Amino acid sequence: MYALYKQVHPPTAVEHCVYCNFFSRDERSLVVAKTSELLVYRLIKDAAAKPAKKGGDKPTDGKIKKEKLEQVGSFRLFGNVMSLQIAPLSGTGRDALLMSFQEAKISIVEYDPGTHDLKTLSMHYFEQEELKLYTVNNHIPVVQVDPENRCAVMLVYGSRLVVLPFKREVSIDESDSLFSSSRSALMPSYMINLTEMDEKIMNVIDFKFLHGYYEPTLLILYEPLRTWPGRIAVRHDTCAIVALSLNMAQKVHPIIWSQSNLPYDCTQVMPVPKPIGGVLIMAVNSLLYLNQSVPPFGVSLNSITDRSTSFPMKVQEGVKLSLDCSHAIFISYDRLVVSLKGGEIYVLTLLVDGMRSVRGFHFDKAAASVLTTCLCLMEEGFLFLGSRLGNSLLLKYTEKMNDKLSDGTNTASKPIGEEWPASKRRRGEDASDWMASDVTLVEDPDELEVYGKEEKKSGTQLTSYSFEVCDSLLNIGPCSNMVMGEPAFLSEEFQNNLDPDLELVTCSGYGKNGALSVLERTVRPQVVTTFELPGCYDMWTVVGKIDNVMKPPGVGDEDGEKEPPKESEQLTSHAFLLLSRDDSTMILQTGKEITELDHSGYSTQGPTVFAGNLGNNKYAIQVTNMGVRLLEGVNQQQHIPLDLGAPITQCSLADPYVILMSEKGDVMLLTLKKSDQHGERLAITRPQMLQKSKILALSTYKDTSGMFAATSKKPTGPQKQVDITPEKEPRPSTSSKMYGVDVDNIDEEDEMLYGSSEPAVLASNVPSDTSPKSGSSKEADKTMSKEPTYWCTVCRENGLLEIYSLPDFNLAFVVRNFPMAQKVLVDSGHVQKTSDQPHQQHEMLPTVKEVLLLGLGNKNSRPFLMAIVEDDLLIYEAFPAHSTKDDSHLKIRFKKVSHNILMKVKKGKSKKQSKTSSNLTLLGDTEDEQGKKKYINRMRYFQDISSYSGVFISGPYPYWVFLTNKGVLRAHPMPIDGAVTCFAPFNNVNCPKGFLYFNKQGELRICVLPTHLSYDSPWPVRKVPLRCTPHFVSYHVETKTYSVVTSTLTAMTSIPRFNGEEKEEEEIERDERFIHSNKEQFSIQLFSPLSWEPIPNTKIDYEEYEHVTCLKSVNLLCESTVTGRKGYLAIATTSLYGEDIQTKGRICIYDVIEVVPEPGQPLTKNNIKVLYDKEQKGPVSCLCDVMGYLLSCVGQKIYLWTFKDNDLIGLAFVDTQIYIHNAVSIKNFVLVSDISKSVYLLQYQVQDRTLALVSRDPKPLEVYSCEFMVDDKMMAFLVSDADKNLILYHYYPNARESFGGTRLLRRADMNIGAHVNTFVRVRCKLTDPATDKPSGGPVERRHAVFMATLDGGLGLLLPMTEKIYRRLFMLQNGMTSNTPHVGGLNPRAYRQIVSPQRALSNPHKNILDGDLLWKFTHLGVVEKNELAKKIGTTVEQIMDDLMDVERLTMHF
Repeated sequence: MYALYKQVHPPTAVEHCVYCNFFSRDERSLVVAKTSELLVYRLIKDAAAKPAKKGGDKPTDGKIKKEKLEQVGSFRLFGNVMSLQIAPLSGTGRDALLMSFQEAKISIVEYDPGTHDLKTLSMHYFEQEELKLYTVNNHIPVVQVDPENRCAVMLVYGSRLVVLPFKREVSIDESDSLFSSSRSALMPSYMINLTEMDEKIMNVIDFKFLHGYYEPTLLILYEPLRTWPGRIAVRHDTCAIVALSLNMAQKVHPIIWSQSNLPYDCTQVMPVPKPIGGVLIMAVNSLLYLNQSVPPFGVSLNSITDRSTSFPMKVQEGVKLSLDCSHAIFISYDRLVVSLKGGEIYVLTLLVDGMRSVRGFHFDKAAASVLTTCLCLMEEGFLFLGSRLGNSLLLKYTEKMNDKLSDGTNTASKPIGEEWPASKRRRGEDASDWMASDVTLVEDPDELEVYGKEEKKSGTQLTSYSFEVCDSLLNIGPCSNMVMGEPAFLSEEFQNNLDPDLELVTCSGYGKNGALSVLERTVRPQVVTTFELPGCYDMWTVVGKIDNVMKPPGVGDEDGEKEPPKESEQLTSHAFLLLSRDDSTMILQTGKEITELDHSGYSTQGPTVFAGNLGNNKYAIQVTNMGVRLLEGVNQQQHIPLDLGAPITQCSLADPYVILMSEKGDVMLLTLKKSDQHGERLAITRPQMLQKSKILALSTYKDTSGMFAATSKKPTGPQKQVDITPEKEPRPSTSSKMYGVDVDNIDEEDEMLYGSSEPAVLASNVPSDTSPKSGSSKEADKTMSKEPTYWCTVCRENGLLEIYSLPDFNLAFVVRNFPMAQKVLVDSGHVQKTSDQPHQQHEMLPTVKEVLLLGLGNKNSRPFLMAIVEDDLLIYEAFPAHSTKDDSHLKIRFKKVSHNILMKVKKGKSKKQSKTSSNLTLLGDTEDEQGKKKYINRMRYFQDISSYSGVFISGPYPYWVFLTNKGVLRAHPMPIDGAVTCFAPFNNVNCPKGFLYFNKQGELRICVLPTHLSYDSPWPVRKVPLRCTPHFVSYHVETKTYSVVTSTLTAMTSIPRFNGEEKEEEEIERDERFIHSNKEQFSIQLFSPLSWEPIPNTKIDYEEYEHVTCLKSVNLLCESTVTGRKGYLAIATTSLYGEDIQTKGRICIYDVIEVVPEPGQPLTKNNIKVLYDKEQKGPVSCLCDVMGYLLSCVGQKIYLWTFKDNDLIGLAFVDTQIYIHNAVSIKNFVLVSDISKSVYLLQYQVQDRTLALVSRDPKPLEVYSCEFMVDDKMMAFLVSDADKNLILYHYYPNARESFGGTRLLRRADMNIGAHVNTFVRVRCKLTDPATDKPSGGPVERRHAVFMATLDGGLGLLLPMTEKIYRRLFMLQNGMTSNTPHVGGLNPRAYRQIVSPQRALSNPHKNILDGDLLWKFTHLGVVEKNELAKKIGTTVEQIMDDLMDVERLTMHF
């Protein structure tokens, strides 16, 4: 069987973080590594915060300024980042990133301002065979950089240090950096063998560079002779430190300081900055300060040190804690922030005497927060906590002086942030409130509980700190268990679809960060109502005044961030809906109800080309084939008949400008101007353009980012950039606001108004303000001009893309061969007239259908250029670049954004021409009758649909594209209603902040976007905080409820003793500074998917020391149902009392029953009924159902039971090896996995009632999980293992090497770089949203397997036919060698199977790497054609194959 693996949800667990000058020397960014992804964030100080929700605890004005993280870059890597450090190498003021990868690779990359991408500076590889000798366990390659930036050191294979010396370079000017020489910034590396030093250095625990030494000095913490807690009585204090002074010129490294006999539990080294110097050694139970010239100082943090070490220590008063799994960072030279394993945050102050030596520590408990994996100090007052186990947080810390501490105690116990009151309020709500409730209530309550307490006076001035959460990055990992269920709110219009609608629910997090994550990949609109309106092919909604309809209270001021200015507040709900047909236009008035208007100023005689709002929503404009009408309310103000020689076919609007285009490509500009006698009127100008090639598409754009600023050719007087930001920032759209423009005064020199663009890299990212408006100091009356700039982008037939300034049409940016989809669009200066153009035009030029230039994100400061070219969607993001030769041109370039939107329709299946709205035909196609417009704009900008803004892409595969303040482009498909022909936002009293669309059956749906999901994540998600560790989740189909097994930690203060069968607890006498170990207390509870609240009175607690090892929904034989089967919950438990007492387990079988709900509590209609609960002879490790029987693994035996009269009766058994922890079944076949002995295939033989071993894998393998792979009549067995591999086994009894079928054969393998604990298998999608025809043949019986990883990512594995596999495998090889990869990482090496011991067989591969194949869709036209030609196929064929995978797996 051949298969394709693809990551469908990127990893979300943060592993490493650094704060550095990533883009330029003026701007610092946060770089975060999430296993195989590198993300760059910017701290924005003035993000408009959401107001306090109605019904919250305190009324706020809704304008709390909170700092936020905005993502400004993301890079996929073919390797997992093992450690991440920074060093300035190029002399441009930029920091390079040093990333190490398994087993011993290091890549050094840097931001390239010319391409807005990463460029590789150098790569180093130390995986020689002779170095790998004697290494058993996987050593992580750790990199450290000298604080003076003289060198970097990497530890490989635990015993070698690689030294990478840096060149000290003179800084070169920023302007040369685009063309700076490619000399290496590194000198040749060399290696130090630690085992050959004078003191034999083995078992390195940690190493760091020390501060304040003349040469780079490396301090190594190691344990030459190892011990363990059980041997403390004989051997303790085994750790030692040694400091090496690195002389890189001579390549010598003398030991200048060493000290031994440190406590055995030392875990990490923290170098203390100057002026104190020295080093802090953190041990699990103690904290030591060492310096070369002063005696050591140590404190004991709990009473375990009394027995475990003889190192001299003082007792740290008032503190009882342990530092294992802790992370610390210096926030000043004598203060650290320490995050413990339980999430508590302490501020540790070093108390220094006059001799600058540390003579005491002071711990101050500041907050309780997320369980951290990495810490990073951002600028003064900000801290980033990266986490694998919960959401990563941006914290703001402030100092409280001593005298203010008493104030701090009042608010001490109150948690920070609005999440608490919201979640407390949530407890009493019923399901009906939850539909409209806001997604902010669902955020994981990562808030901090703040502690304040009186300080004792001491020599050093002690301060106390308070922490508050500013922002969080969502994390759905580690996913321990995943299950499919049905979404609770599915509109009845979609209930009878052929493919069932599913959602994924996964267990996330650990401890107090535990949660359930509900994931839905596709958008499912909530339908308010549906109208049958055949024949409509386009529609627009228009804001307007309806005199007899009062403005509904509260519309338009829901969200502070989208709030329009006050004077136009009454103009936010849509008053009119225009529906365009082939020969007429329908005008609907949309108030409390929707009525058709017969008599109004709108034209109804012919089809409408465009409708929108002008003049701050005061006026409406309607464009028809032959003219333009300006209306106020329903009254026509102005009618301009236009004869351009051909009908008008396109229109684009950026208030106050309207640009019309005729079928022949002629352009007309209309401007709304003040007129003397009648208020405001439209004025017409016919712009002159040099180019004569026909215009295919155009778009207007209002820029508020300040990035689109061109300097005039003849500047007079000094120009300086002035930042003026109105409190409420308007957004560019059809309903953009204008701040009192005097349009008549705009003359040819309007560029002078907008200020010169300062040559700073990423000018839009001015930290003080993300949207600079520029004024010119030349004219006094225009100094305070807050004007945004206006632009028009034009695509021509000969492949040119031009950007003109409005209203004077000066050419400011031009790109040749735009439809060829280059990676970066660079301004190519002035282009000559059309006469000498054709030879520059590319012969394979595709046609541009539509173009859209718009600003998205925080205050619309991120300009995006989107275009539909043939069947492809291109998305580009603008970034500043200062290489333009011409002053009057824009100082920007456009970088192609990679996205997963594939919209290609399979050819030959159905003719699209039959539809009235033929949205796939070209503008120039044959016309049936005069004036019928063929091409409908597919990209529709929307703002404030359920508080989200972005672009909706209609067509056969509809997509939502969102971009919020978080700065990430999110594309979510909406295949549930098939193809969508047109779309319009709709804000109405009955449908607040909703939208309208037509499906291809001609039904107009009025919908809202369900708000219980957050759409600003890779998949729409809802995170349900549990505040305890979730282990298993299961879905009960009959009652549509979820059961969840969770555990909480409690201190273990007694030991169980058995006296015969009697169990008694023996209390342990310990002093009060002793830290007890923890035990887990398990319980199960039902959850309702309506509100995701626990159903009251359904919680069952298990006994102490009893661990739940398995929870499954099983279908067992039952005589009382029609089908003969019934769904039950089956639970396996094991009781662990220590190694002296035999372990026993239980099997519990529950039924979820329906009861009469308690009054006022609708959720209590379900309850758990215990049917069977008996102790077994040994530990029960896993369960599953086989043909209506229950299979259980008890000890080393597998039993098969039949469930009858609430009792289990034995049927068959079979012996196994060590510990079976997973079992899945199909028909009468069972696949079971052993913890270290790989997988077994069992079969239940009905006629002689035996359970027989069919086949097994003879080689040892540490299995994590297993599942069946089904493709028509073939079945394979999928296994995930401890080395992050996926392996496919086959049963081939005829093959010689299978020894008559007793051995399973490996047939495919791949490394996916993440541990997989859970699989779900689901039938492939049968319907194609574009055609609605069910796909037949073998695809009907093909199953896709989805998996969740411990890094918070999701992947899928899809069986492939051999023909498609061979084609895509050749493409994969071509992509590996012909496309550049970030950091020089090789995808083939990354996907190679990893095995701890050398196997005697070759890797089988046979699994395609979908992540690499999908990069094909982001290549330019030339590269695509070259690759396709090399492997002897066409681009169409490859795109069809990739599109098939998308269509078959568009689940959830």
